[in-house]
Amino acid sequence: MPADPSVRLSAHRATWTSSGSILVLLAISGLAILGLVFLAAIWAGEESDAAALDRQRQLVDGRLHDQLERVSQDMQLMGAGYASLLVGDSAAAGGRSERAGARSAATFGKIATTVFGYNAAFLVTPEGELALQSDSETKRRFKWVRPLLQPMIQELEAKQHGAPQGPSSDPEPSRVELMRLEGRPSVAGVVSVTGSSGGDAQQGNPGGRLYLVALRFLDGVTLDTLSREQGLAGARYARTADQEKNEVAFQIAATATGEPIGFIIWTPDLPGSRVIGRLVPVLSIAGLVIAGLFFALMGRLRASLRDLSASEHHARHLSLHDVLTGLPNRALFAARFEQCLAAMKAADRRAVLALVDLDRFKEVNDIHGHPAGDELLRCVVDRMNALIKSGDTLARVGGDEFALLLPDIRKGDDGHVALCNEIIEALSRPFQLRGGDIVVRIGCSIGIAVFQDATQAISEILRRADVALYEAKTSGRGRVIAYDPSMDHRVEARESLKNDLRLVLEDPESLPAPAGNLRPDDLGHLEVFFQGVHRAEARGGLSGAEALVRWRHPTRGLLSPNKFIPIAEEAGMIDQLGEWVLRSAARAAVRWPAHMSVAVNVSPSQIKHRDFDRHVLSILAETGLQPSRLELELTEAALFDIDENAQATLGKLRSQGIRIALDDFGTGFSSLSHLIQLNIDRIKIDRSFVRLLGTQAEGAAIVSAILGLSRTLGKATTAEGVETEGQRDFLVAAGCNDLQGFLFSRPMPLADFLSSLRLAEAVSQARG
Repeated sequence: MPADPSVRLSAHRATWTSSGSILVLLAISGLAILGLVFLAAIWAGEESDAAALDRQRQLVDGRLHDQLERVSQDMQLMGAGYASLLVGDSAAAGGRSERAGARSAATFGKIATTVFGYNAAFLVTPEGELALQSDSETKRRFKWVRPLLQPMIQELEAKQHGAPQGPSSDPEPSRVELMRLEGRPSVAGVVSVTGSSGGDAQQGNPGGRLYLVALRFLDGVTLDTLSREQGLAGARYARTADQEKNEVAFQIAATATGEPIGFIIWTPDLPGSRVIGRLVPVLSIAGLVIAGLFFALMGRLRASLRDLSASEHHARHLSLHDVLTGLPNRALFAARFEQCLAAMKAADRRAVLALVDLDRFKEVNDIHGHPAGDELLRCVVDRMNALIKSGDTLARVGGDEFALLLPDIRKGDDGHVALCNEIIEALSRPFQLRGGDIVVRIGCSIGIAVFQDATQAISEILRRADVALYEAKTSGRGRVIAYDPSMDHRVEARESLKNDLRLVLEDPESLPAPAGNLRPDDLGHLEVFFQGVHRAEARGGLSGAEALVRWRHPTRGLLSPNKFIPIAEEAGMIDQLGEWVLRSAARAAVRWPAHMSVAVNVSPSQIKHRDFDRHVLSILAETGLQPSRLELELTEAALFDIDENAQATLGKLRSQGIRIALDDFGTGFSSLSHLIQLNIDRIKIDRSFVRLLGTQAEGAAIVSAILGLSRTLGKATTAEGVETEGQRDFLVAAGCNDLQGFLFSRPMPLADFLSSLRLAEAVSQARG
């Protein structure tokens, strides 16, 4: 029974499809192999050409060095021979120096040009004058080359004066250099010719020392010889690199200055290009044949729907996932959030949104680079994925920020808190990057928002989680905090304080209101307090003071910097605030004794400002404070945000006499390279180390190590937070330069500081 035609047609189509697939694979394989062969041939040819060209350059360079060595040897021989000629001619002439000099000059000229092949030779005095009578052409020629040769003569003359007197078997000192003479690349040599003759004395050289100068051009016979020996086709000399496309240029540099004095240009022998030229036609024909077959077969085959579907799926995946970590991105996370809220409408259940922010991630990026930061992010994701369940969603919503959605949390179950604590514990363990070469510790802070009302807006839930996250970060980091409505009041208070600070800074020059006379709508005023810095000596006199800003708020009282400086940094007001503090401190310090300096803290934002150095110098000019009396303090954390422009800014300030101090040394990522690169003038030992003195042995060891390092690097030191006499005595004995702390004085307003200053001067005069 014959087969069904439809079955045969199906079988035929299947066979054709299978054969077509095989043909396509064969065609692609053939093209790939041909392409690889073609690329390999091109690569091999280019490598061969590069090697050949490099070899020719090396040969040319070697020949130039050989010329220098040969000229150096020739100069020694000619110098010795000429010295003997001078002595012999002087004796034969019976003391008649002119005849002796003429005979020697004629003899030497023939030797230098015919025997040694030099283009010119001169015998000169140490002052650079011709030592023998010469014709006008020789004098004119020497006049042109004398300015270029005189430095070589002077250098040898200096060596002669510094050399020990008396006979020596060492060869006469000589100097050989490449230079441009008479517009041509040349090898010039100078050698000392010692010997006494009457002619020498008459020429103003009673010591009998002359210098033999000889020069040889490289662009004439020398270049022809080089071209013939090294196979440099069409070798020519040019003053500039004006080679054609098929030529190469070799730069001849002056020995003394390194400046180009000319170029040797030739057509290189490139064996690789010849081989490629022969292979290209054959490979091209084969490629055309296979390409024609390939396109003929492709015309009979339809596009694969499966490939199209896979490509579409891949594109959709990329649009919804983070490329680096593979986690869902903001778009997919929002879609999952919508699904979670929709599911909550059908069932009475709760869900949790947790925002995870990595701590100290930026420092890893700054110190070890972005590749290490990317690897760290992937490791962080692996640790978090190992803790969450399959139904939960972990998404990357920022550079180092993640969002975790737990869609099904039972009432009364605090498993989400335990999960967040596990994440914090997991991320606080060390991370080994780059195969263990780098070990870093970071950590994270987590803010969570629990919700069960499906009608709540996603933006509101995100806001609550963000408020909780901010609370976790500001309360010490490395912890999880759940949203509480009371946090909104703190956020509102913070925003209110931010607005008050902005209004206060709009009129920073306003005078403080009288005490007890603040209006209800008064926002208070900023004020600069001063804490004295004392010398580490018996009397402990004042060497300066540190400026510390305070805010007298009408309702909150006297606010310390940690209450409003972070707000100023977050709101972008830190530059304006810092400039006001610097100007106020400079105005106050002008009224102090001339030996006292003032220290002012500056933020990374201020330093990175393009005109920071001009602003500082302008304030000093405006207030009349000497730059040497100003000290700018930076924190260790600020050093990692300083780029090359900021380093240049600090360098300009230091060049004007302003000193740079490193505050809170040892509390951040200390880097000795920053101490050297930024030329830090002073290191301030943090109060946390000073507090350990007398209580823990480690404190004394740490402080002693910092002081020893400072002495080695030549840096001045100031110890902060000195509160007891025992701490003072240890620091004085350990070699600390200055002391600062409650033992001496507390931060006080300017008026009180001036009163204490006058009292200190009165006591000092009474003692004197």
